[in-house]
Amino acid sequence: MKKQASDMGRRQLLKALAIGGAASAVATASGQALAAQPEVAPTAKKGSGYQESDHVRSYYDTLRSK
Repeated sequence: MKKQASDMGRRQLLKALAIGGAASAVATASGQALAAQPEVAPTAKKGSGYQESDHVRSYYDTLRSK
């Protein structure tokens, strides 16, 4: 009976090593994915909304002439 008890301890150790290895691989992969994400630069404040300028008016004119 003592032999079986020592086998169970070895099995549990091997299971723990396998699970620990898989968990560390997942943690490493997710850490690299988080590090690879680009930082979002703060956007500069734009004007007070839509402003129709000369080049926009000329574009609209080209659309109307078709």
